[in-house]
Amino acid sequence: METKEPEAGDPVSAGPPAAGQRRRLALTGVRGPVAKGRDFTRHALQDWGWDGTETSEDALLVVSELLTNASLHGGGCDQLVLTADESALRIEVCDGTTTLPARHPAPQRGIPGGRGLSIVERLSDRWGAQAHGTGKAVWAEIEASRLVSGKAGELGL
Repeated sequence: METKEPEAGDPVSAGPPAAGQRRRLALTGVRGPVAKGRDFTRHALQDWGWDGTETSEDALLVVSELLTNASLHGGGCDQLVLTADESALRIEVCDGTTTLPARHPAPQRGIPGGRGLSIVERLSDRWGAQAHGTGKAVWAEIEASRLVSGKAGELGL
């Protein structure tokens, strides 16, 4: 498993830098990619000062859904990419098939499955997919303002 995070001793400031920051987690052949991806995302959200809100929990659920879909329908997870700047958090999951996902039109009650992309659509501000080479990236974006809302009140500001 390959991770690109700030080096030990590097200063970590609350909130993403204005120029943006990108973190990648290689997941090819990794056991438990959903749990590893959630932990990776949780740490990034903490570093960026975007933890402890309802929307940060939503972001973790979006990561779980995208990674689960890649595992079940995309030939496995290749990597998770998180990109943050002052406007949004972008979550991208790359897998090994070029077949673009389609939201299930009518999941059946009482039968598991078919709800993942509906959840992603509901919790994110935008989502989509793009085929490239031998795979695809399925992405979702959450506005930064939603990730920090409520923080000022929690901090007594």
